[in-house]
Order: sequence, then C-alpha cells, then structure tokens
Amino acid sequence: MDNPNDVKELIPEFFYFPEFLENQNDFDLGRLQISKERVHNVVLPKWAKSPEDFIYKHRKALESEYVSAHLHEWIDLIFGFKQRGPAAVEALNVFYYCTYEGAVDLDAITDDKERKAVEGMISNFGQTPCQLLKEPHPVRLSQEEVEKRKSQQDSSPLNMFEHLSDLKSFFVEGISDNVPLVKAVVPKNQSHSFITQGSPDTMVTVSQNCLLGTHGWLPYNKNISNYFTFIKDPTVSNTKTQRFLSGPFAPGVDLAAALFVVSHDGKLLFSGGHWDNSIRVTSLVKGKTVGQHIRHMDVVTCLSTDHCGIHLISGSRDTTCMVWQVLQQGGAPVGLSSKPIQVLYGHTDEVVSVAISTELDMAVSGSRDGTVIIHTVRRGQYMRCLRPPCDSSLPLSILHLAVSWEGHLLVHTCLEGKATLKDKNTLHLYSVNGKHLCSERLKEQVTDMCVSGEYVIIGSEQGYLSIRDLYSLSLCSEPMAMRLPVRSVSVTKEQSHVLVGLDDGKLIIVGVGKPAEMRSSQITRKLWGSSKRLTQISTETEYNPQQESN
Repeated sequence: MDNPNDVKELIPEFFYFPEFLENQNDFDLGRLQISKERVHNVVLPKWAKSPEDFIYKHRKALESEYVSAHLHEWIDLIFGFKQRGPAAVEALNVFYYCTYEGAVDLDAITDDKERKAVEGMISNFGQTPCQLLKEPHPVRLSQEEVEKRKSQQDSSPLNMFEHLSDLKSFFVEGISDNVPLVKAVVPKNQSHSFITQGSPDTMVTVSQNCLLGTHGWLPYNKNISNYFTFIKDPTVSNTKTQRFLSGPFAPGVDLAAALFVVSHDGKLLFSGGHWDNSIRVTSLVKGKTVGQHIRHMDVVTCLSTDHCGIHLISGSRDTTCMVWQVLQQGGAPVGLSSKPIQVLYGHTDEVVSVAISTELDMAVSGSRDGTVIIHTVRRGQYMRCLRPPCDSSLPLSILHLAVSWEGHLLVHTCLEGKATLKDKNTLHLYSVNGKHLCSERLKEQVTDMCVSGEYVIIGSEQGYLSIRDLYSLSLCSEPMAMRLPVRSVSVTKEQSHVLVGLDDGKLIIVGVGKPAEMRSSQITRKLWGSSKRLTQISTETEYNPQQESN
C-alpha cells in the first residue's frame, strides 16, 4: 500500500473468460527461475476446481451482497470525492500527477522531446478517470431492503428459483380435452398502452390438433399472494369459434413444441412441419395465415428464436438450417424476410433441434447424425462441430438444444434404438467456445427443455418436471410428478411460474406457495376508467397427481 508504483487491477476477463487462464495452444512460456518448473496454465487457488469454476465464483463474488454494500466506497475512490485532495491522501489513493485530468497541457509544451517524455509517462502510468462527484456516494439498498420494497408493490412476483422448496403445481383446466398441449407460452415483450396498464398479458397455447388459444394471464397481485389470474380463451370451448392452424402437416411429423415459435409481442405464430415444406406465419388475432415461406427442400422439423425476437432459425429434414430476419413495423413483428439471410450446411442427417443467440452471434443446430454445429448469425460462418461423448455404438441424436445468456450450450442426446431408459438420455454442457464442461445421465425421456437464468427446466415422458443447476446439471430439488407425459415447458418472463402442457390437454402452472390465509377466491383489478372482476386460481385448484390417477 505504501508503494505508489504497485498498482493492480482485475481485467474484465476475470469475470467472464476462463480460456485466458489456460495455455490452450501449448506455447513455450519458459521456466521458473528457482524450481525450473515449466510455465504453463495459470495456477488456480485451492477453492477453484477449474478455470470455469474460478470465473463463476469470481462473478458470484462481484455480484454478492458484500460487494453491493461496499460499492459506494469504490465509486468514491475512482470517480468521487476521494479521488483528489485531502480525502484521497487519507485513503492512500494518490497517483502520479500526470495521470490526472487537466494536470498537463500537452499543447503548451513546445519542445518535442519533452512532450514525448510526458506522453510516455502518461502512457506508462495510465489515466485516472474524470472526477464526477464531490460528495460521498449513497449506499446501495441491501437485498433485504429491496425485497421489502418489492413486497409493497402491486406487481412484483416472487422469483420461483429463489424459493425452490416452496413450489406447488396448480391445475387450471383442460385447454382441449384429451388432446396433448404441445405449446404454452407467455410472450415476454407484450406492449400495453397507458390506458390498459395492469390488464392481462396474452398466454398462447397450441394443442396437438392445431387448436389455437389466446388466454389472459396475470402473474401476481399483492392481495392474492404469489398466485395468478388465468382467463380462458372462450373460443377454444365453442366449436363455432375455435381457431385452428391451417394444415395438413407432413406424414410422420410429430407435432411438438419445437415446431412452434410465438413472436415476442404475442401476435404471430411461426410454425413448421407443413406438407409443402413451408414456414407459415399465422396471425393469432385473426386466426389466419398471413405468410408462407418455402425455401427448404424438405419438411421443417424445428424452429427457434433469439432473446430479442430479431432472428428466427429453422432446421429441416434436408439437413440444412436457415436464419430468417423477423420483420418489424413500428417495433412490432409483422412477418419473416422473403428469403433467409443465411443458409447453414454441415449435417449429414435431418436437423431435429436448433437454437440461436443474436447477441452472442451463435446459430446452433443438432442432428440425428449425433453432431452439434455452430455458425455465426451475421456472416453464416462455420465455427465448430461438437460431438457429445458416447460409449455406445448405437446412433446418437441431438434432440434438444438451449443457449443461456452467457453462451453456455446445453445439449440433450438420446440413443436411438435403445429399448431401456438406462443410459439412453444424457445432458451435456459446453462453454461458449465449445469446451465440454460436464455431462449428466438422465433416468427419463426428455420431451421439452428450456434454460432460464442459471437453471434448466426439463419435462419428461414419464411425467416429471425437473429443475437443474445449469453449471453442474445436478437437481436443485426433487422432480415434481405430473402423472402424465409432459409435452411442453416454458418459464414466464418474471421467472415466477413454469407453464407445463400435459398429454391430456391440461395446463399446469408451477409457482411459489404461500400461507392459506393470504389467499382469496376472487380479486378485483381496477383498470383505467373501469373495474373488471376476474376469476382467481387458488388452493381449490392445486394439482394433485395422486387424486388425478384414482
């Protein structure tokens, strides 16, 4: 602390880039002077199991409650009142005079040698940021204070991943009796005008018979704890008003969640699997086809969109993938580009799973040939091919893919032709640069999968909903029994609920349970200029698989 030349800082790579800690190219970096030991990978502290674990724990520390409580002290040193003057001296925060803003006027130095010398000193010692504050920065709110403020608001749902031990499942009602519910999602960027603030969002459902539903969804109200309001679309129960996705579908196509993507504003449905090899765009408001794009040479088997709704990726039996631009008008999606912006090749069998991240420039595809191929979105450039480890000689298929915000790639593989479930299904985790991090064998057949934050949500053919930690792939809690095969899973934008579609057409909603005295059977929500009475789902509709099976 007494040596002004001994200044160290952690570069950003310490919080997101584990590869910089490894000598992956096996460069000859010399040997240590005393022990003569070869200089190779960075020696990690004992608390870190791997470079990835080191970076993960570093990031956790950076985002910890302790750092939040002391963040204002760092701001005072770097940008605030302790940067200069007596407060800086007292805090041992004084640097070489040339590093401070305005300390040297280079334009006033006429001697070239002197100017170059001063420029060299500035370059060597670095530059102190501009002083922005002359008064102490206020302390950041603690987590407890934040939670207290949230609890006082009308619309602040509990994060289900912070209360995994309190999760309960609730049965809403059958969307289409005994017809599998293959898609149930609440689009995350639904716009509400000033007049309709507080009104329900739209929940979109697709049944295996192509029945479309646009239901009302409100996740939270402080009067009813952390339960929800579900308003069933009246058109799905009336044979005269039912809206169906136009068909027919291609022979042999299994209608599953991967064939459908809902636009982020909840107005459009993109679908594959059609007999004419097209991707169709259906208006959920009108219930009619508004677009039809035929570019693949065979049936479209899977679709996916990115976090922002900018691009859509399609996979096909013709072994190719295509990246499409989602056209916007007034900030709302209106359709797809007339032709794909990228056509991606490399597989030798049909593509059965795709994922895309525009932010990370990743287009990922999985095939029945057992390979995962990663291309860039913007240029369509091939990056790498991943072959998940497998000890069996049976064909390996990549049935599901998911990409996290940080670029972690989750791969579900399945051994084709294997009769028993033992070692048939496996989850694999890869880094953004294709490094295999871990694998976990599953005892169930995965039917749908998604990633939300640091968690993986999985639905299975055996009727279980599982939540796993993204980084270790270990179970976070006991799987929840759904009795019937799960056909779709999705997480709401607030991370407050999981929507589960079952084989018999039921919609199950998983959320955080609260004490009984906090619940009420009905609530009144006041909208601008009017009040509307909505049916509320509470303990009377708690889903009990044991009772259902009797």
